[in-house]
Amino acid sequence: MDEIDFRTADGRVLHGYDSAPGDDARLAVVWHHGTPNLGTPPAPLYEAGEWLGVRWISFDRPGYGGSTAAPGRTMASVAADLTTVLDTLGIGTCALMGYSGGGSYALGSAAVLGDRVEAVATFAAIAPYGMEGWYDGMIDSGCAALRAAAAGREARLRNEAVEYDPEFTDSDVAMFDGPWGWLGSIAGDVAMPNGPDGAVDDDCSYVVPWGCDPTTITAPTLLLHGTADRIIPSAHADWLAANLPTAELALHPGLSHISILSQAEPALEWIRDHTG
Repeated sequence: MDEIDFRTADGRVLHGYDSAPGDDARLAVVWHHGTPNLGTPPAPLYEAGEWLGVRWISFDRPGYGGSTAAPGRTMASVAADLTTVLDTLGIGTCALMGYSGGGSYALGSAAVLGDRVEAVATFAAIAPYGMEGWYDGMIDSGCAALRAAAAGREARLRNEAVEYDPEFTDSDVAMFDGPWGWLGSIAGDVAMPNGPDGAVDDDCSYVVPWGCDPTTITAPTLLLHGTADRIIPSAHADWLAANLPTAELALHPGLSHISILSQAEPALEWIRDHTG
């Protein structure tokens, strides 16, 4: 895995990852990480990626890992960051895969990049703010953090003092005993060595306009969500499926916010099947 520091037009650093440098024969799949995780591509999918011919590309969103913070960032501004990464690497088209809030960033990137995106798969993506019932069914601590973000960045920073309880389901907890226990290795201090900017700015981006219109996405899109998810309730997937013209909804009864990743390998196969 190559790690590269990209430089944006405004002088920021984006710390990125490339699993197959220079191998244009492989399908470039961009991984958009969740909150609050590091941006390294998903190790549990490396083996499947090899036999499917995938070249993993990713980067730490601003404020995470080695990437410079960018308060006020949006789905559209991070899509511009992705354009910098792709252009620097000489990659023309790609597919996108995103988990949790990273799913929303993947959708935003698909809206901005247009024909450069061949396919999109998301797991537990967040719908645009303003959706009726946007907070309905969310865990208490998640609601508190996002309502604080809606009151402004300073309010969200103050909320950092409040302990966050993800209220993982039994199916979520079981995932940590398998390959997706990898998530534990990319969270916490390793993801945000310089403070909470990454998570704070993620939350703030979820409660403001995206700066792009996801309903304009033209690439085939697979929305995966668990019906037992209370971190991001599946009503978000329902809204996205109803409003994205190319979207296919895959609701999984009983799966939740972590356990939906049990569907990641089939989703990667779906991406391979829906790209040239």
